[in-house]
Amino acid sequence: MNDLLDAFFRFIDVSEKTEAIYRRALRRLFGYFTSNAIIRPSRDDILNFRRHLERLSRKPSTIALYLSVCRRFFTWTAHTGLYPNIAFGIKTPKQEPGHKRDYLCAGQLRKILHSIDRSTPIGRRNFAVIALMAAGGLRTIEVSRANIEDFRKVGRHTCLFIQGKGRNSKSEFVKVPAPVSTAICEYLRERGQVNNTAPLFASMSYRNMNGRLSARSISFICKSAMQENGFTSNRLTAHSLRHSAITIALSAGISLSEVQAFARHKSITSTMIYAHHVDRLNSTCEDTVCSAIF
Repeated sequence: MNDLLDAFFRFIDVSEKTEAIYRRALRRLFGYFTSNAIIRPSRDDILNFRRHLERLSRKPSTIALYLSVCRRFFTWTAHTGLYPNIAFGIKTPKQEPGHKRDYLCAGQLRKILHSIDRSTPIGRRNFAVIALMAAGGLRTIEVSRANIEDFRKVGRHTCLFIQGKGRNSKSEFVKVPAPVSTAICEYLRERGQVNNTAPLFASMSYRNMNGRLSARSISFICKSAMQENGFTSNRLTAHSLRHSAITIALSAGISLSEVQAFARHKSITSTMIYAHHVDRLNSTCEDTVCSAIF
């Protein structure tokens, strides 16, 4: 199987991260074949694999990813004459447009930030992380990938250059507002002399002292801060900070094109989903109907 996968990845030529995702998906598929004693899989087996994932309550996006990888793999096997394309035309679950995470209002974000004890090194780091994500609409992976050298002045602005979603280089940047910049500088002063290529936010755990703070750790920091302030919904995660930043910007009347650039959305359609949500929340229809009835 490993030789087969290696040949497949040599052919499709994808990044290491994409290859890792594809390998997980294909190992799950092959594991399903093995556990069900399927030696020569057919189209029905691919359909049953989809049903199997649905029974496991996998998210539609996860099932869609697995099936997409499956189709690409069997397209390759058919192209090379190794095996027929038994995944041709297999449909993925319908994914409804919209957000799977809730957002916080400015007052709630302020409450979270004010609750962090900044008298400790960990507190100063966590405050800087959450403030940066809330003000800049950053993803956890973008914060994790950032190095000290990426945090610098561009003209009169302080900026953080980031490696965005689906990017291979740090070609994008966000402006860092003064309060957030101050918080980051205070945290960096605490660390003392550190090489510019060192991670912007470092781990303080015994196992990974001064190593790069992982995206998972950043998620944990954000989620813990929310829960400590009574925001315990499962729909509130680290990604909610990004949702909050974009929603606050749109609610303030900033144009769609400006918010698209701020959020680094490839398509303005993604930004419009947020705008539709804001418009719906600002609608007075329910109040008008209620007033008429009562």
